[in-house]
Amino acid sequence: MQSDAATVDQYLSELSSDRQAPMMRLREVILENLPEGFAEEMSCGMIGYIVPHQLYPDGYHCDSSLPLPFTNLASHKHFIALYHMGIYAKPEIYDWFIAGYPKHCSDKLDMGKSCIRFKNMNKIPYDLIAELMQKLSVDDWINTYQKIVLPQYKKAASRRSRL
Repeated sequence: MQSDAATVDQYLSELSSDRQAPMMRLREVILENLPEGFAEEMSCGMIGYIVPHQLYPDGYHCDSSLPLPFTNLASHKHFIALYHMGIYAKPEIYDWFIAGYPKHCSDKLDMGKSCIRFKNMNKIPYDLIAELMQKLSVDDWINTYQKIVLPQYKKAASRRSRL
């Protein structure tokens, strides 16, 4: 569910009362553990943590006017979602997260390619999220993006153009 909120504070203030506390706690954990260089802003109707154009002028390959996304946080109808591109792009981070999750939370992990869904607001593994946020510096993410994500995108685009 995308929001029309112009600011992160507005986004948080518009949440239902049962969502405000876990979303504010997740935001706090992210900000406390986010490596230097990333910035917080509203991004695609969610709270976004991005690489500013000053650090990566090329921006996002889908729309270069947008900064390079790294992590997003969103409140959806049935869950809170944390989207982390490092989990998507780096198998070692994915494997680390999958292995570590049961040590921090008794609920079954509900996860997509980069999306971690938290349906039980009382069982969000904040300590694990803190560690996850520290896994990639801005430079690490830019290098990973250029070496892994962009080539995959270009390969898929090439395949589509031949169809």
